[in-house]
Amino acid sequence: MLRSVRSGHRTTSSAPPLARRLPLVAAAVVAAGLATACGPSPAPAGSAARAGAVTPAPALPTDGTAPGASPEVSATASALPSAPASASASAPASGSAAGSSPGTARSGGGSAAGSGAGSGPGSGGAKPTSAAPAPAPARVPGPGYDGSADAQALIDAALRAAKSDGRMVLLDFGANWCGNCKAADKVFAQPATTALLADDYHLVKVDIGGNSSANSALLRKYSPSGGTYTMPVLVVVSPSGTTRVDTHATGNPPLTADGINTFLRKWAP
Repeated sequence: MLRSVRSGHRTTSSAPPLARRLPLVAAAVVAAGLATACGPSPAPAGSAARAGAVTPAPALPTDGTAPGASPEVSATASALPSAPASASASAPASGSAAGSSPGTARSGGGSAAGSGAGSGPGSGGAKPTSAAPAPAPARVPGPGYDGSADAQALIDAALRAAKSDGRMVLLDFGANWCGNCKAADKVFAQPATTALLADDYHLVKVDIGGNSSANSALLRKYSPSGGTYTMPVLVVVSPSGTTRVDTHATGNPPLTADGINTFLRKWAP
């Protein structure tokens, strides 16, 4: 009986220490599990320290150092401030990136707006495409007639140029000894008449005062009415080679500035 009581007494007296240790062990296990699951952080590190030792771990100073702490806690504590530091370091980077993005957008938007404004109607930017420039003035030959020139080649060249620029071809059949031809040449040399010729005609002078059968054949080709010709004979030919007017048939205009200029304006393209 005494042994049973003593044995029971031992059992009863040993129970309280076990009861006190079990919650501490369980708390340590739970804290260790939390620390493993959540990774390094101030709360799990402190919880693990409190679970492993009866006395609580000293609080970390505000500057992030932990004097007198164990190497593991120090490493954890020293690693903790690096997260805000990296966050603060990354914040300016993201800020600069954010700052560069609007700048880029403004730059692109400005150029887009500029190009759009330049291309819009009435914006004063890019000018609308203008019409094709006027052709250069045609060459006006001087007074007189060149009996050695290839008149057919000159007429063919004038017709090709007329097809290109839309001018008329003016054939002047005459002779160097013809007084009326010399009077017409003086008018052709005047600035106003020269400008009319250069703007609207390709002038070809054909000598019919000599013995050139080829030039006489050209006269009959463009002035087929025949008979006696009064020089100069002025024939206006279209770019397609069709005769528009033949002064051998209609009569010459007055061989003055007003008479010839009126004639040239009338048959201009």
